[in-house]
Amino acid sequence: QVQLIESGGGLVQAGGSLRLSCAASGRTFSSYAMGWFRQAPGKEREFVARITRGGGSTYYADSVKGRFTISRDNAKNTVYLQMNSLKPEDTAVYYCAADRTYYSDSYYRPDEYDYWGQGTQVTVST
Repeated sequence: QVQLIESGGGLVQAGGSLRLSCAASGRTFSSYAMGWFRQAPGKEREFVARITRGGGSTYYADSVKGRFTISRDNAKNTVYLQMNSLKPEDTAVYYCAADRTYYSDSYYRPDEYDYWGQGTQVTVST
């Protein structure tokens, strides 16, 4: 069992930056690949980024590639999402998620992930 708690969301102007954090409970954090998803009102939850267990590989949605960076610190049981050059269309609730699977071609699917945080709101104003 893994419990995930996101933080770092807020209101920012377009072009600004935010850094989200997701703290995990338990001693097995390094056994999970970690992902970030987001969900805007009236839309489905969508993949943002994923990082492998050791942090050696990362994957991004095309919409955030070059602007967002996912990273992790296994000693601190924490995964991060650095978001730069934010746009109003980035406004959403952001969720972190943990996946027990070492690798999956379906890493972009929400149902691939086993545990979820409660989400943190990110609002980007014009």
